[in-house]
Order: sequence, then structure tokens, then C-alpha cells
Amino acid sequence: MTSRTERPELADLRNMLHIAPFHRWLGLDIVDLTERELILETPWRDEIVSNPMIGSAHGGILSALIDLTGLYTVNALGGTARATADLRVDFHRPATSGPLRAIGSVVKLGKQLSVAETRIEDSAHRLLASGRGAYVS
Repeated sequence: MTSRTERPELADLRNMLHIAPFHRWLGLDIVDLTERELILETPWRDEIVSNPMIGSAHGGILSALIDLTGLYTVNALGGTARATADLRVDFHRPATSGPLRAIGSVVKLGKQLSVAETRIEDSAHRLLASGRGAYVS
């Protein structure tokens, strides 16, 4: 993967992430940034539960986490993502408690469109959801 721009510093990424009120409400935090992945985490909140019978998180929250992780992964690893052009999400099992960890990796950094994949895991490292987003550069 060839980087198109300089990678931002971790502190700069955290500042960018916390600009949006929705991101702050989710409690998003950058856990790690490597040469290949960005890892975000959000704590469990009762407000994200949509099925009180089993206590599972709403799919929209998981989708938003996949979308945000993909966008910030592109930005963190040398691309420029300004908006989401396309998003696909697969749900593998209910997210029922504990922090949600999103691991993003770049598929392609492009001049007009960049693509990233994200997987969401629970604290036991079980796959909860996965997805791929395309982002306008």
C-alpha cells in the first residue's frame, strides 16, 4: 500500500474523532494504530440496546461503528476520506454486552474513492459484525 498523504499523529486522529457530538456520545476511542490497522473501541451503553429480551445492540449502532472505523482508517493510513459513498454490513451474532472493538484495514487508497474493511468483535474476540465501506476522497 502506497500512502498518498502523510499519516496523521495519533493525537490528531483522536481530536478529529471527538469533533462530532455523535462520536463523543458513542464514547469512541482509538485503541491502537499500526501500519495496517486502526482499532476503535466504544463502551457498552444501555441506550444502544434495541432488543431488551436478549439485551442486544441496535444494528444501526454497529453499522455506524463500521462506517466510522472505515473512514478513520482511510484517513489514518494515508488517504483522505470525506464522505461515505457506499457501505455494506453483515451481522454475525448479537452484540449483547461489553465494549465493542472495531478493527479497520484499508483495501484500497484511491484518488477519488478509497475502500476499507472493518470487523467488530466483543471482549471475547467473537466476530459480531463486519463490513466494507467506500469513501469519497
